[in-house]
Amino acid sequence: MARRHHYKRRTKQPAYEIDVTTFLNLMVVLVPFLLITAVFSRLTIVELNLPSSAGGPPSDTEGFTPEVIVREELIEITNGKQVIATIPNTEDHFDLQTLSDYMVELKNTYPAQESASVLMEAQIPYDYLIQVMDIVKAVRVPLETADGVAQADGEEQFEMVALFSDISVGDAP
Repeated sequence: MARRHHYKRRTKQPAYEIDVTTFLNLMVVLVPFLLITAVFSRLTIVELNLPSSAGGPPSDTEGFTPEVIVREELIEITNGKQVIATIPNTEDHFDLQTLSDYMVELKNTYPAQESASVLMEAQIPYDYLIQVMDIVKAVRVPLETADGVAQADGEEQFEMVALFSDISVGDAP
C-alpha cells in the first residue's frame, strides 16, 4: 500500500506582523503620567526700553521723566538733571514702601507721564530690579467702600493702579 502524504493546507499570513500591544500599554501609562507632572506656568512678558548707544540731543519738548537710581546704600529719584528725593536703606534692605509712596506722589503731580527709567548699580541683586520695576509700574491700593476700606474674610482687598507703564532699564551713572 502506498503511503499518502497528508499536508496541512496553510493559509497565507502576512510576512511581517507588528505587535503594538506593548507599545499601547506603555502609552496608556506614560501619557497620564506626563500630563500629571507637567508644569503649567503662565508666562508674562514685560516690554522694556533698553538704552541705545546712539543717544540724540535732548529735546526741550519732552516732559518730566522720573529716574529711579538704585545704589548700594540708597535709592535716588531724579528728573534726569537733579535729585528729587533720596531714600536710605533700612537695616540692609531697600525701603520699597517709601519708594512706592514717592512714585504715587509723582504720578499725581504728572498724571500724563507714562515713562520712567530704572537705573541700577552693577552689584545690586536681580531680585531688587524686579521689585523696583513692579513698584514703578503699578501700586496696590486698598479698595474703599462707603463704610471705609473693603474687607473680605477679615482681609483688606486691593486693586492695582498703573503708575508709569513704559519702563526703561539701564546702568546707574
